[in-house]
Amino acid sequence: MRFRYNRLLCLAIIVGLIASLVINVRRHEVEQRNMTVDFAIDYESLLELAEREGLPTAKVLADAKEAGFTSLAVYERTFKKMNISGKATAVPGATILERYESGALASADWRAMVERGEIVGTEVYVTSHDPLTYREVEEDLIRRLGADRVRPFVADGREALAVKAHYASFVKMHLGMPTDEMRAVNEAGFYVIARPTNYVKATDEDVAAMFHRLDGIRVSELIFSDKQALGAPNALDAVAKECKERNLTLGLIEAPTQLQFYKQDGLLELAKMLDYRAARLYSIAKDEMEKIAVPVAIERWVNTDEERNIRVDLLRLFEKPQLGKTLYETNMDYFRATHDALAAHGFSFGPATWFEPFEPSRVLRALVMVGVAAAGVLYLSLVLPWLNRRPKIELLLFAAGALVMAVPVLMGHGGKIRLLASLASANLFPSIAMLWMLDRIRDKEPDDDWSLPRLFGAAALALWVTGALSFIGAAYLSGSLSDVEYFLEVNIFRGIKLTFVLPLVLVAVGFMQRFDLFGGALAEGEDAWTQIRGLMDRTVTVKMLAALFFVLIAGVVFIARSGHNMGMPVSGLELRFRAFLEQAMYARPRSKELLIGHPAFMLAAFAWARKWPSILFFALVMAATIGQGSMVETFAHMRTPVMMSVARGIGGIVLGAGIGAVLMVAAECWHKFFVRVSDN
Repeated sequence: MRFRYNRLLCLAIIVGLIASLVINVRRHEVEQRNMTVDFAIDYESLLELAEREGLPTAKVLADAKEAGFTSLAVYERTFKKMNISGKATAVPGATILERYESGALASADWRAMVERGEIVGTEVYVTSHDPLTYREVEEDLIRRLGADRVRPFVADGREALAVKAHYASFVKMHLGMPTDEMRAVNEAGFYVIARPTNYVKATDEDVAAMFHRLDGIRVSELIFSDKQALGAPNALDAVAKECKERNLTLGLIEAPTQLQFYKQDGLLELAKMLDYRAARLYSIAKDEMEKIAVPVAIERWVNTDEERNIRVDLLRLFEKPQLGKTLYETNMDYFRATHDALAAHGFSFGPATWFEPFEPSRVLRALVMVGVAAAGVLYLSLVLPWLNRRPKIELLLFAAGALVMAVPVLMGHGGKIRLLASLASANLFPSIAMLWMLDRIRDKEPDDDWSLPRLFGAAALALWVTGALSFIGAAYLSGSLSDVEYFLEVNIFRGIKLTFVLPLVLVAVGFMQRFDLFGGALAEGEDAWTQIRGLMDRTVTVKMLAALFFVLIAGVVFIARSGHNMGMPVSGLELRFRAFLEQAMYARPRSKELLIGHPAFMLAAFAWARKWPSILFFALVMAATIGQGSMVETFAHMRTPVMMSVARGIGGIVLGAGIGAVLMVAAECWHKFFVRVSDN
């Protein structure tokens, strides 16, 4: 049977494609206006580097500024840090009593308090010679512990605090943003990335107190520490109000899996309150910094900012010097080289930019939904002969599907419908593209007389055309999901694993409606279901079991290596190959396209022309489908700029066709050898 492509359905798909392209052009413009990166490091890291190298703090800060840093991250005080710096001290009462008994307690005032029984062994005693530090510590202790647990008194002419607290926990307690450190950062020419923690049962007054510390401070971003956003759960409105008034950008810390964010209670609610005036932050993990080389880290930053919309780069120190360099030289060279590499790739530097509000027209989005409905009916008509012969039923199904898909979007809702449309686009369009090509192949009789160059040209052209048809699905997927929530990965595409498998099923069904798996053309009355029943009735041989086992293993590897949480590690050789491609190309093609899908497509054309067994042709078509599906699924990573995804797909086709050509030459040599042996 020759399948007919309903023109009205195709027209609806073309209209939806135009709407998708309009949305994607606007998306690209928004992405291009979000190219400013905050190049940052922890303030404490620079102080540590100065101490380890015996250098003046002022010199280290000046060199860091020259290296390109725009912001330094400042964290809340703790007594663990203040005891080291000497700005304040916290001593358990038991230690004071021990010193008194040993005669080591020199202060007359403190000895007198011991003798009067005013020093309690289970309390903690706080002193400070710096008035600002003391005032801020006292304020935060009362706020966090309550006034009944914090008792001021005077000793040696200075006010001190007696605190009812467990000492080991007390020295780790966060005690508010340090004004003196933030001023020092500003005076050195940097912005401050404020890293506050939350209060227990935070109130609006607690929030106001934290932001009061930021008065007069030039702050680039607000990025929370620990597992809660400031103000969670009941004072987030106060945080949002302060951020809007101060024009602050919220930082979202990318999770170690590179999928969404480090979990902080209240973070996403706050981001929504701020209309997603937010930027994604990335930092190479400390344990990973111990393993990677400086050039690898530099390349990592370039790829991270280009591919994942990271706009706050929080660098860490290398702990070991490079050969022939001091630790200081190693790190400063690393900072400068990273900054220069990012600049060479078009990034500017300063407080992180964010995505401007982006909400495509409801009408455009509804047209995309209509196009998806048309694609669904078109696919059904290409695998169900009875439906293909009844265009009126096709149009009725299309009308019903279009209403279901488009109406919620026109009404201003349809979040789940859009996600369903993106999932359908990722699976339907690569499948339709492959079926269209199979229908074209059926019109060509296999011909051994085709020269290898001619066969290569035809296969490459077919790959490009099929890839272009699959790219329609990519445009639809992006058009369905494009908004700031998806760019930031507040929302994500659901069904990644399904998109690796479902196109294989959809194309397999279509293949069996067109070809006999074991004999070329279909017999009269034979269809996919007939072939499936025939397969179930076939005698199983050891060879078939071995082949099925191989397919099963390949499928497990394919699924395990896919997605964000790969269940199988990547070999060192493949990692080096990926690194080479990342340096050689604007966007590294995906391995499933470059090494599997597109070469298999070329070989499938060769197999058909050279009359290879149908089952082998089928296997190559399935492998080719992997490449087409992967091209579309690339666009499901909405954090990646749309033009980078386009470049990745085109690069995969070009290189994949080249690899396929090499395999075709090898296959031709084998084919001629096999024919020669058979003739003899």
